[in-house]
Amino acid sequence: MGLLDVLLGRRKPVRPDLDQLFGLPSAAVTLEAAGGFRPTGLGSVCFAAVEGGAFAEVQRQVRALLDADTERGDAPVEASRDGYGYSWLLARHSPDDLPGLVNDLHAVNSELEANGFGPQLLCSLVGFRDAEGRSLALVYLYKRGTFYPFAPAGGGEKRDSALELQMKALIGDDLRVEQDLTRWFPVWGAPGL
Repeated sequence: MGLLDVLLGRRKPVRPDLDQLFGLPSAAVTLEAAGGFRPTGLGSVCFAAVEGGAFAEVQRQVRALLDADTERGDAPVEASRDGYGYSWLLARHSPDDLPGLVNDLHAVNSELEANGFGPQLLCSLVGFRDAEGRSLALVYLYKRGTFYPFAPAGGGEKRDSALELQMKALIGDDLRVEQDLTRWFPVWGAPGL
């Protein structure tokens, strides 16, 4: 960063730190104790798919890696594409196996990154639900290296902003929370939510 960047208020971009995902089990304990939200056992990774044999091979490797546990009774990974053309990989675990789910999400992100497809990674999310049936996702923004809570409200595309801010305050000691609220993008209909 140069002097001009400092004078203009530009910041050096935060580098992705996939190890931040390993803070999710700690945040889950906080969410359950203080907010009543328990993990659903669902988590997903979103990325922009690219054409070509190299990307197709990495995608195949990632699915094979995640599907390796199906022999022990785990559900196979599910691939889907959303209305915006982004690809999603959904992993399912027992709600009590959040560390296993986080390991799977980390493996997907790491494999794509290691093969040069880090720029295609958008976000990862882990789903939570409370006793009232409200959904919550903790979303990891790959390019920012931060998390934010996303809480859809009822039917349609409405958010429970008050709940999101309440959850932000709860998880602030467990995770690096995105402070720029304009970066808290809605992930309507995301697998795992």
